[in-house]
Amino acid sequence: MPHENSPSRLAAALAALDGVDPFDVYGRVAAVRGLLVEVAGPVAAMRLGGRLDIEVERGSLVPCEVIGFSGERALAMPFGVLDGVRRGCAAHVRGEAGGVRPAQAWLGRVVDALGRPIDGAGPLPQGQALYPFRADPPPAHARRRVGPPLDLGIRSLNAFLTMCSGQRMGIFAGSGVGKSVLLSMLARYTAADVAVIGLVGERGREVQEFLQDDLGPEGLARSVVVVATSDEPALMRRNAAYLTLSIAEYFRDQGLQVLCMIDSITRFAMAQRDIGLAAGEPPTAKGYTPTVFNELPRLLERAGPGTGEGAITGLFTVLVEGDDHNEPVADAVRGILDGHVVMERAIAERGRYPAINVLKSVSRTMPRSCDPAYWPVVRRARQVLATYSDMEELIRLGAYRQGSSPEVDEAIALMPQLDAFLGQAKDEATRIPEAYARLAQIVGPG
Repeated sequence: MPHENSPSRLAAALAALDGVDPFDVYGRVAAVRGLLVEVAGPVAAMRLGGRLDIEVERGSLVPCEVIGFSGERALAMPFGVLDGVRRGCAAHVRGEAGGVRPAQAWLGRVVDALGRPIDGAGPLPQGQALYPFRADPPPAHARRRVGPPLDLGIRSLNAFLTMCSGQRMGIFAGSGVGKSVLLSMLARYTAADVAVIGLVGERGREVQEFLQDDLGPEGLARSVVVVATSDEPALMRRNAAYLTLSIAEYFRDQGLQVLCMIDSITRFAMAQRDIGLAAGEPPTAKGYTPTVFNELPRLLERAGPGTGEGAITGLFTVLVEGDDHNEPVADAVRGILDGHVVMERAIAERGRYPAINVLKSVSRTMPRSCDPAYWPVVRRARQVLATYSDMEELIRLGAYRQGSSPEVDEAIALMPQLDAFLGQAKDEATRIPEAYARLAQIVGPG
């Protein structure tokens, strides 16, 4: 006589079998050229962006991604090192979509570019919904508009470049000008529910310094940090940026205000360039391949307002090579985002941090995002800064004679106070109303 629970046991067994592939599809490694692996076999079962696992030894696998096809062979790049890969190794085709299952418990954790924990704090709990690495941006016609002004805690940004919730800004700077410290201040002081920080191509030595000194326990507690250091393969560095947006999309879908920061977009573009060149793409400006300029908007457009209550406010750093703010990646990113913050080496060399040049920086939501009562104050402060900037060389050389121009005399008198206003210690936060009030005290009502 059959057991009374036989139907339920049978249903459970059938459900478990549904998740098992009916057979294992695999090809064979035919050639290895640099970081490119050519795989022969059932090419029709492989797809662009799909996953392959190369079996090096029994139970030891090297995960790869299909980046192209050449004739009857698939071209793949590894997520790890190729040590031990030889001709004839089995390359197992994986049907599952590349993605992660974030959960609320990910806050305070540090993960690698594939969503695996690297902070030694144990395994990560998995959420129910799968968020793909390479998701499409929300449809333009269904997205909400940017929200109210967002308090960043940085005086110069709050007063001169007021941002809105759901806005996307670029931070353009050369190396060693203070981008990482500025990001850590934004992560700690911005009035957002959650911060998701992607360190793409970061120096390995600086990761712990950023987590412990710059971000600190308070900042980390409400953040998820994704790390792919400069020594990791190009696929890992590129995927770190994708994963950062995937985690941000999860928290956005929970109705939260998310601050998403990636340092840096330039290293993401360099990783995509390496992948494109390995796949045989022709190089264009400064060696960047066409897919670089195709992937940049696909990545950056994922940030912004969602279709519900949640929004992703994006802050993306751009490492300008040789302090050239018109190089190809900087030029492309500036055209995609809703504004840009320019950090200058000359300001940092004078000892003023954050080294932001407010005259060269733009927020495309201004003046709508600015308090109308203080907009004349902000405009007047900009005029004073512009007047001083125009005459700065003559003033420093002593060629300007006091009394020649009332506007220049006023700018010289106010500049020490404005310079002190624009500088800010990394353990200091200034809210929007306080920033406007302090600026009004310096330049008057406008």
